[in-house]
Amino acid sequence: MTAELKLSESRDLTRIERIGAHSHIRGLGLDAALEPRVVSEGLVGQLSARKAAGVILQMIKEGRIAGRGVLIAGQPGTGKTAIAMGLAKSLGQETPFAMLSGSEIFSLEMSKTEALMQAFRRAIGVRIKEETEVIEGEVVEIQIDRPAVSGAASKTGKLTLKTTEMETIYDLGSKMIEALGKEKIQSGDVIAIDKASGKITKLGRSFSRSRDYDAMGPQTKFVQCPDGELQKRKEVVHCVTLHEIDVINSRTQGFLALFTGDTGEIRAEVREQIDTKVAEWREEGKAEIVPGVLFIDEVHMLDVECFSFLNRALENEMAPILVVATNRGHTQIRGTNYRSPHGIPFDLLDRLLIISTQPYTEDEIRKILDIRCQEEDVEMSEEAKVLLTKIGVETSLRYAIHLITSSALACQKRKGKVVEMEDISRVYQLFLDVKRSTQYLMEFQSQYMFNEVPAGVGNEEEGSL
Repeated sequence: MTAELKLSESRDLTRIERIGAHSHIRGLGLDAALEPRVVSEGLVGQLSARKAAGVILQMIKEGRIAGRGVLIAGQPGTGKTAIAMGLAKSLGQETPFAMLSGSEIFSLEMSKTEALMQAFRRAIGVRIKEETEVIEGEVVEIQIDRPAVSGAASKTGKLTLKTTEMETIYDLGSKMIEALGKEKIQSGDVIAIDKASGKITKLGRSFSRSRDYDAMGPQTKFVQCPDGELQKRKEVVHCVTLHEIDVINSRTQGFLALFTGDTGEIRAEVREQIDTKVAEWREEGKAEIVPGVLFIDEVHMLDVECFSFLNRALENEMAPILVVATNRGHTQIRGTNYRSPHGIPFDLLDRLLIISTQPYTEDEIRKILDIRCQEEDVEMSEEAKVLLTKIGVETSLRYAIHLITSSALACQKRKGKVVEMEDISRVYQLFLDVKRSTQYLMEFQSQYMFNEVPAGVGNEEEGSL
């Protein structure tokens, strides 16, 4: 029995991994009992805040916190964003996570409430279930006939699949051969092929091959050889966000609008129709709502209109979990003359569970710098790390982290392989921290243009820093 498989044309998208400020974060670093480890998954210290975040994580997974919010409050450089990123990583790929800075709201080409609404709907997932025809079996053999002359006809081949009851040979085209190579499919793998799209999914390695003396890593998953017929109907689950459905249904170019960067406002009627349709799917059992997490950093930058919108949006039955962060103390609510803790109105503060972060100790700063050196692939001597830790204690953790890469470049310039104290000292003199920069400004303020600092303020500023 011979059948032909086709794979739809698709472009490979290469994901570029960059080293960012929080690229070393892998999770919240909790054990099975939700107790935080001192150093785990890229996070150091902040045990009380991480334990509180772990309780929030468990409540999110059990669906018990929808419509409520969390405020992470603390001084600058105490790991507020890191905890939020750890929470997102711990939730996994299936849970939508949308991130927004409070200042972004005022720079977008749309109204403030529309920007917040789109952010809210990006954080609400819809798990859609549908039936599709798949070919599922264990790979017995892959034969690829390569052309003898380069530039001749494209590669062809045959794929032999089997279940516990039958075995079939399929003809392969060049696209299917390319897809098999990309997924690194080999004999003994159990695979599933979507007949509609041609997408190949590796389900694992067959138990019958578990005794092969192959080089297998700890991630190798063994599965049973499928039974019954090769071709069968299976329930497939797709996860999309409400915002993606909004964009597809409100733009003339359909789903291509997701790639063109079209960020225009979406009419309320479109959203109402989509909400109605999603509600129908939920009643029919075709879909379920996955409340995700919306993280708003610098929440004190929002004004009273935005806070009013958040109050109302949290009461919606499909609201995501709102996590906000701020480094402000008792300050003015933007758009009013009133002052409030963290610059947030009392009625919204009353809805939030507040997690507080504490300044890092010298030992914790040292451990964070060790992690960042490893993340940025910088080899540093023990003396240099001690000096960098002392700089971090006296200035700020962020400033010390900035010096890691610049000191590595200074080390390269002198053709060294290990960053030494002299490299740290060199970049410390080249780049000023906030305290030294402020001191310099106060000393030479009369020589700067448009200087409006009255006399005597310099001493007050120095005392407060």
